[in-house]
Amino acid sequence: MARDYKDTIALPHTDFPMKAGLPTKEVEILQRWKDQDLWGKIQQKTSGRPAFILHDGPPYANGHLHIGHALNKILKDIINRSQRMTGKSVNYVPVWDCHGLPIEWKIEEQYRAKGQDKDAVDIQEFRDQCRQFASKWVDVQRREFQRLGVLGDWESPHLTMDYQAEAIIAREIGKFLMQGSIYRGTKPVLWSVVEKTALAEAEVEYMEHKSITLWVKFPVTKPNHSALENVGIVIWTTTPWTLPANRAIAVHADLAYSIIAVKEVLEDSQIFPKQKLVIASSLVADFCDKAGITAYENLGEIKGTDIAGSICTHPLVGQGYDYAVPVAAADFVTDEMGTGFVHIAPGHGEDDYHLGLRIGLDMPEIVDEEGAYTATVPLFAGARIYTSDGKPGDANGQVIKAIMAAGGVMAKGSMRHSYPHSWRSKAPLIYRNTPQWFIDMAAHDLRDKALSAIDETSFYPPRGKNRLHDMIVNRPDWCISRQRAWGVPLPIFANKKTGEPLQDQAVIDRVVAAFEQEGADAWFHSDPSRFLGPDYAVADFTQVQDVVDVWFDSGSTHAIVGNRDSSQALADLYLEGSDQHRGWFHSSLLEACGTLGRAPFKGVLTHGFIMAEDGRKMSKSLGNTVVPAEVNDQYGAEILRIWVVASAYFDDLRIGPAIIKKQVDSYRRLRNTLRWLLGNLATYQAQPTPEPEALPELEQWVLSRLHDLDGTIRDAIAAYDLHRYFRVLHEFCNQDLSAFYFDIRKDTLYCDKSDDPTRLACLYVLDQLFDHLAVWLAPILCFTTEEAWLNRYGEAKDISVHLHDFPTLASAWQNPDLAVKWADVRKIRRVILGALEIERAEKRLGSSLQGHVKIWLSDTLKNRVGDVNFAEISITSQATIMTGDAPVAAFSLEDVEDVHVLVEDANGQKCARCWKVLPSVGSHVIYRDLCARCVSAVEALG
Repeated sequence: MARDYKDTIALPHTDFPMKAGLPTKEVEILQRWKDQDLWGKIQQKTSGRPAFILHDGPPYANGHLHIGHALNKILKDIINRSQRMTGKSVNYVPVWDCHGLPIEWKIEEQYRAKGQDKDAVDIQEFRDQCRQFASKWVDVQRREFQRLGVLGDWESPHLTMDYQAEAIIAREIGKFLMQGSIYRGTKPVLWSVVEKTALAEAEVEYMEHKSITLWVKFPVTKPNHSALENVGIVIWTTTPWTLPANRAIAVHADLAYSIIAVKEVLEDSQIFPKQKLVIASSLVADFCDKAGITAYENLGEIKGTDIAGSICTHPLVGQGYDYAVPVAAADFVTDEMGTGFVHIAPGHGEDDYHLGLRIGLDMPEIVDEEGAYTATVPLFAGARIYTSDGKPGDANGQVIKAIMAAGGVMAKGSMRHSYPHSWRSKAPLIYRNTPQWFIDMAAHDLRDKALSAIDETSFYPPRGKNRLHDMIVNRPDWCISRQRAWGVPLPIFANKKTGEPLQDQAVIDRVVAAFEQEGADAWFHSDPSRFLGPDYAVADFTQVQDVVDVWFDSGSTHAIVGNRDSSQALADLYLEGSDQHRGWFHSSLLEACGTLGRAPFKGVLTHGFIMAEDGRKMSKSLGNTVVPAEVNDQYGAEILRIWVVASAYFDDLRIGPAIIKKQVDSYRRLRNTLRWLLGNLATYQAQPTPEPEALPELEQWVLSRLHDLDGTIRDAIAAYDLHRYFRVLHEFCNQDLSAFYFDIRKDTLYCDKSDDPTRLACLYVLDQLFDHLAVWLAPILCFTTEEAWLNRYGEAKDISVHLHDFPTLASAWQNPDLAVKWADVRKIRRVILGALEIERAEKRLGSSLQGHVKIWLSDTLKNRVGDVNFAEISITSQATIMTGDAPVAAFSLEDVEDVHVLVEDANGQKCARCWKVLPSVGSHVIYRDLCARCVSAVEALG
């Protein structure tokens, strides 16, 4: 009867389970971290080190976390952990944005659902409800962020609605005020009729919108060129409702324009024959097609410079629009579509406004906050551009009907195009001329300071620099006022006679002191004399009731965190999505440059947007959204953490069921690497550290790879390239270890004597591998590495992998010559494995251990690797290196030169213990079924 040698083989043994059970295990580990005060222990251990400051871009406290939140916070956590483990002190303080329209909107929805008028509610009651709503969601999001494994000072976060924070925001506004940078101006801003407030560019999204297109004639009454006598200039617009605000026409000086005389038209055309019209030459054919003109005479061409300076009349002249309409040259005019002329309503567009300033136009305010024409608008008073629910009103129709009756409409149509919408209500926006408070971009060289600060900032990826630079170069003055209730009020008193804001530091100081004690609510329930003090009469000033743009709030967070700890005021890194070039990065840069004269950051990292795995935008209606909490419950947060670093996050990312499954597979491979190490190290007792040269070459090579990997990982961490950091670790575990080193050394570990020098050397290297891999992977797989660490070193309260730093590797481990040699060995092994695979596929070979490989190498290659045991490397029973010409039947690979392999049956009998086929099997008197090596191992066991 054959003996069973199973008990003599040192197979791996560990209670570190193959099945992770992450949804449950992660929660247990989170509780352990809380019980042992891991955050406090880390802060205590790293005190005094050089600081690394990643300033948290505040999420908005108004709902459960979405996948974008998970991406952002996991990136921040891995960067913080890796910076700490490479020798820094990291005090990560979470921040929340708590003011602003999204929260107000939710509270208003509650009133609307009950049929109540929000404006009838006491402002203090309304603000209290907003505060309670934000506080509730801060607590929810705090738990959800921690569930992702994000480590930080969760007990003392910064909230922009904290009294101290509101006081600091008011103080920062006061700094601009005292500089003279804040002014009240009337200019067009993007306005939400639904939300009744101005919106910042960062609060706007561009969506497809169907607009009416209208071609309208403005008769020339005072031509600047004789060819324009009795001619009508035709403008084209997608916003007919702005025509009552028209005060000029823009023309491009360098474009060619044609004067045409209409001869024949279609029956339903709005144009009557014999009219003379002027159109950009390149657009005449398109205009005639749209207007139903079937025949015309081209009377000649003139340049835009010949048209500029002419005077027109409004198409509704004689009906309350009896003013001159000048024609002025402007570079923004194009001949891409329309007519080559732009009607100018200086209260309803950026270009219009600046042209109006340049030529001294009247800038009427014709639309109120409800989106309706004011009572001063002839013919159309009360007509609405959009209704309160964002639907088209009757303004366009009334204007078109009136101009058509006056004979001014030349053609009418529609088009679909990208148009600004509110990112909250999803309703279309209008440009509305309205009094607002602005920060002057030119005052105190704010724009120049910001541009210089950009040049001094590192961007990851570098393209972010140009994007932010271009936005600052071209941006208008910063509109900081909002006509809302939930936010920090602008601490401004305007002189009733001059309209100028009061500049008095004592007044600002009193406001700040009141906010510190009572919060910004003090502004609304206090008598103005509390802030004005004895030097000013309340009757002489208007207390501004607007709140500050919420982007000013978030842009001030550097001052909020710096107030608690001045060392936190200048961050090493700001990290958010690429849309924040126009949002938080932008406002933070301007705010800090205005108050400190520099950027609040040394570096800016941007990640991309998240799409479904098929490349489409995520949408609840499409059913392709991924909810972090659901992934946590099904797979565990580790899977999301792997997904983040496995993605090239500088660009847009994708996620979905198939991608998640792929990350589950990646996780399983990494977990199994740790499990195999733990299994083989279960009974290992640390030995005196050997000199590298005393180890077998294969072990020397592994240590050399560790040394190289350490440098690569540290470089990737310094560059915030977590994708590279993860990729090199993942490839090392899969390719260098599992598929190569572990595969080769299993025989030695399982079958050699326990005190065999090669086996002991291997165990020493496995010990090093575990310690290095567990710590290197800890920032990414924070739960799994903790579980593995506790499995290896016990569960005492002061034990955690996260209390360790990346190890300092001995320079003696580095061996570039050995790296070159073993690169050749692995190349040869690829050819051997290819040859063995063919033999197995053809059923000529079962196990590779049945084979004897003959390897033909060039003399040069043989001289480099001739001392390597290729039977061991290829997991065969025998191997022979040959020189000279290889047989025609020998196997080779096209991309590997000078290597050919022939597989033959191994000589000998199969060992019942190690399964190698060797001549020594059968030579022992007692253990006739074992090879000599296995006989020695069994006898050593007694």
